[in-house]
Amino acid sequence: MDADFSLRRSEEWLSGPVTAELVAGVRGFLTRQGTFEFARLSTGLFSAAAGEGADFELSGYRSVWVRDNVQVAWAHLAAGLGSSIPVKCVRAIAAFYQRYRQRFVEIIEGRADFREPMNRPHIRFNGADLSELPEKWAHAQNDALGYFLWLACRLMSMGALDQERSSWDILSLLLRFWEKIEVWQDEDSGHWEEVRKISASSLGCVVAGLRELRGLMEQREVAAGLSRAEYGVDVGFVDSLLERCEVSLHEILPSECLQREAGKGRRYDAALLFLIYPLDVVRNRGVEDVILADVDRELRGEHGIRRYLGDSYWCADYRELLSAEQRTSDFSDSLGQRDRLLRPGYEAQWCIFDPIISCVWGQRYLASGLESDLSAQLQSLQRSLGQLTRPGGRFPAWRCPESWFCERGEWVPNDITPLLWTQGNLLQALVRMEASLLHRAAD
Repeated sequence: MDADFSLRRSEEWLSGPVTAELVAGVRGFLTRQGTFEFARLSTGLFSAAAGEGADFELSGYRSVWVRDNVQVAWAHLAAGLGSSIPVKCVRAIAAFYQRYRQRFVEIIEGRADFREPMNRPHIRFNGADLSELPEKWAHAQNDALGYFLWLACRLMSMGALDQERSSWDILSLLLRFWEKIEVWQDEDSGHWEEVRKISASSLGCVVAGLRELRGLMEQREVAAGLSRAEYGVDVGFVDSLLERCEVSLHEILPSECLQREAGKGRRYDAALLFLIYPLDVVRNRGVEDVILADVDRELRGEHGIRRYLGDSYWCADYRELLSAEQRTSDFSDSLGQRDRLLRPGYEAQWCIFDPIISCVWGQRYLASGLESDLSAQLQSLQRSLGQLTRPGGRFPAWRCPESWFCERGEWVPNDITPLLWTQGNLLQALVRMEASLLHRAAD
């Protein structure tokens, strides 16, 4: 069976009659090829990528990002791999924020200016020793903090993560921090760490975290623990914060940003997909349909999905235009310099999105039983498999790139290969495809 897969193009593996056994065979083959190896640091955290070589070291992807770690940890849960790895991951992030709790405190108490991103809680750090990194970075990222709150509360609701006093201290600090910066109208750098704006994709992550926490607070010991924290909060506080965030979010959706200032307003952004899955924030089928249709019509490419129109990160000939160190430097205050490099229509096409779309259609199929939903689920999974690296290329075969970009007229994987976030998304898409096919077979 392995020989059969290795001799065929990956986008063809699920052509013809597709069964749960065939999908399981694909997953098994990729597992044996090392596609789903998630190397962890001793702290339990994941570096963003697992590349090698001098250029990769300069890229900074040995660091850990809170957002990526939550997404990868969630993938382990969603793929049925248990809660021990996600729990260790969340505990390590909490330990980092406990170590640097003054980042929250000084902003809450007005001793630090939250408009300066380096003053904010850092969302990218050294995962090996849980220390901050000295270089300037776009740390104004409410989405990352929202993801952390969401997964921590999800794990506590499952009974997998202990409800400890230290947990309430950090979570209450986070809520007071959001109140201080007025997160419902705060401009942050969001998923893509670029120009600061009021983004639906960031607000959606905050809403997801607050909803999970609010559900957890139905337990009296949780509500009591949060109220007794140094910067304690009660149910009324959480309800008020959540309501303001939900109102702001619903005013913006299905767009990403409605601000009219140059470089801020954005109608289409693939990060909105995460509000459908895994966060389940939108909860309006019409809005979900618009987001899915927008991505398919405006952002979908032959090799992946663009983050947004006009995205210059890993644009055509990126390796020749910028040095390895420049490619992943902080452009949040100088994005125009990079944007001048973009040739229209040559945005990088990312590999993290098609698996998410497949998961969305998988959820819909299990609820509806419609063959059209199952077909859409399979189509996105086939696209995802087609984005794997090929044999005989620059990288080992069957690895998950961050994106494909155009180099001297040919579309190739970018240097951030493999990206653990892509691996996690593909893994759960395969597991969900198996579940859908087993469901159909049982009917």
